[in-house]
This record gives sequence, structure tokens and C-alpha cells, in this order.
Amino acid sequence: MSEGLDAMGERGLHSVGEGADSGSAVAASPPVITSNKPGSFAWGVLANRHPALIQQVRAAFPYSRRQHEALDDLLDEIANGAVEPLDPEERDQEHWADWGRGHFGRSWYDAPFLWAESYFYRRLLGAVGYFGNGPWQGIDPFAPFKQAELRGEAVEAELRALDTLADAPADERATALLHASLWGNRADLGFRVSAGEEAAGEAAASALIADDSALLWQLLPAGCSSTVGVVADNAGRELIPDLILIDHLLEYRHAERVVLHVKPYPYYVSDAMTADVVDCLRRLTEAPGEAGRIGGRLWKAMTTGSLEVRTHPFFCAPMPYEEMPDDLREEFACATLTIMKGDLNYRRLVGDRWWSAAVSFGARTAYFPGAVAALRTLKSDVIVGLDQATLDALERSGAAWRTSGTHALIQVRR
Repeated sequence: MSEGLDAMGERGLHSVGEGADSGSAVAASPPVITSNKPGSFAWGVLANRHPALIQQVRAAFPYSRRQHEALDDLLDEIANGAVEPLDPEERDQEHWADWGRGHFGRSWYDAPFLWAESYFYRRLLGAVGYFGNGPWQGIDPFAPFKQAELRGEAVEAELRALDTLADAPADERATALLHASLWGNRADLGFRVSAGEEAAGEAAASALIADDSALLWQLLPAGCSSTVGVVADNAGRELIPDLILIDHLLEYRHAERVVLHVKPYPYYVSDAMTADVVDCLRRLTEAPGEAGRIGGRLWKAMTTGSLEVRTHPFFCAPMPYEEMPDDLREEFACATLTIMKGDLNYRRLVGDRWWSAAVSFGARTAYFPGAVAALRTLKSDVIVGLDQATLDALERSGAAWRTSGTHALIQVRR
């Protein structure tokens, strides 16, 4: 892993703090989001979600006493102590020492939320021996959760629903599959196009608070020789709709080639790695009907190179995409369009700061080396690119619309 991290170069090794933006943007940027306000969403992640996750991971494997003690130490450090650096012998210690400059020795709650979340997952992997030389090396601590979801009844029902969509007009199919990929674990709302379930589709559409899907399809007209990048988010039930959308792009010639970017190691519980892509492809190929046909086409696309899976160490770095290394920047520049999936990618794309919701999405992504689209279900505080009328209506609703996963957006910058 150290060689891959070294390849990130100096641009990818800046520490993440309130001055992470470069040039004149620093003075204009609002504060980074932290977890030090009790009752806030970010506070709840560190105080409640992370401890609960540790207990779930602990129960999912027959870990040794040493691993349990390491998990206990991490829990105690987050609740009562200060952020400790990685041990000097850790292979990526130098990089985290640089990324965490200014945060070590302080409360976890005072560190930038994005950094603290990322470092938590790095420390959890270290505690269970993922990066060590022992028998637990490379064992994904989140694999049982991913597998249970992938083999669950909800996925079965969603794959059966594809049969209804098989004979739909291409434009209707495209819209349904785009919405399925957008909603992730509510993907069934996108698949259901029958008249008897029209209300479900309307409910999903009404929860879209920004919709640039027309521009997305304008950038990918049928019959073009486009290369599309898809930066994946979650595995399992959320990755399957992404793969089905990719199949549609290839089958209907919206893209000649798709590059699917995944994480190099387990991250944020369910983020997709290459192994998860293979598991999803197997799940599809084993299914009857339209799902099986899609799985077969995707499997062939992998073997011929029209679908390629790639990864990069920067996908697990605690930094905004604005600080991506040059080799990744060059790769994104070669794509006709890069589709960023999910909430974490959105936070990294626009910057995990207290932006005004009316700040332009185009302005916040102007640094990106090509056309970029965000498909995101809202599960954290950061948001940009909303018109004032939409924002006013959301604020009047009194709902936790920024963090509840009940609203979504499709934003595109050409």
C-alpha cells in the first residue's frame, strides 16, 4: 500500500484543516464541519454511530483478546481522550502524520468531521489487524453486513422488478435506472414503473431537490464514443443499481467505455471494493430473467475492457477532491463525464464545509478536470446548488432533510 500512497505525490499530502483550500479561496471559505456541537449530526456520528459500529464488528467475528482490547482502546480514546497518531511501524504512518497535522493531541470532536470519520475507519482496520502480517490481514470486517444485504429479500424483489422494465421505451428505462442508482438502498422506487406503483415513483421524484438529469443525458447522447467514469459509493444493494445503470449506458451506446472507481480497502462500513463488484456481478448472473441477462453482459464487458474497475489510494484519503493528485486528475480529465455517487463523494467534491446552500454547484466544482455529475441521497449537512424557493420550502418543513436520507439530488457541471 505504501507504493500506491507514494504515487499520490505532494499535491495529495496536504494536511486537512480549516485552511485546506488554496489561494484566495481560503479567506472566502466558511468553516469546516466539526463534531463538537452536542446534538448535531456530526456529533451523533462520533458519539453514537461509531461506538455502535465497533460493537457490530466485534460481534461479527471471533476476534482475539488482543483485537478486542484494541477496539476498547479506540472507543475510550474517542469518548474520553485525544487523537493518537498511528504507530511508527504502520506502513502509511507518514501520510497520516501529514494529513493529521494539527489534529493529533486534540479531541476527536474538534477535528474536521471528514478527517475524523476517515481516521476512525483507518484506526478500526488497524485494531482488527487488517493491515498486519497475521491471519487477519485483508479480512474485510464489514463483509458479513455486505453479504447479508446482497443476499436479502429486498435485492431479490428489486431484481425481479427489472423484468417489468425490460420492454419499456429507452428513455423511460434510462430515467428509471438513473433514479435507481440515485436512491441506492431505496432503489426499488426507481425500478417500479408499473401503473399500480405510480405513486411510489411520484414520491421519489418529489423528493428530488435538484434535478439536472436532462443535462446529464445531453452530455451522453446515444451513439457517442464517450468514456464515463463512475466513482462508486456503497456495495451490495446500492452497487447493483449502479452496475445496472452502467449496463444501460453501454447497451444503449451512451458510453463506449465505463471506468468504475472503487476503494482500495474497506472504508465507511459498506463502501465498494473490487471484491464487492465481483460479488454483485455474481449475484446478477445467478438471477433469472432480465437481471441475469444484465449480469451476463456486464461480465462480458469486464472481460473485453468496455467496463474496467480501477482504484486509487486517494479514494481513502481524508481530503477533498480539490486536492487530488495529478495522476488521478489526469484520469478524470480523460472522461466525457465523471459520475460521483453518494454522500461521501459529494462531501469531498464540494468540500465538507458550512457552505450557503445557494452557493453554485458549478462554482464549487470548477476545479474538477472535466464534466462532473453528483448523484446523492442526502445523509449529511453539506449542501450547495439549491434555488432559494426550494431551500425556503425545505426549511419551513421542519424536517431533518439534510441528513435523513429522504431527499436526493442530481447536480451536473458540464
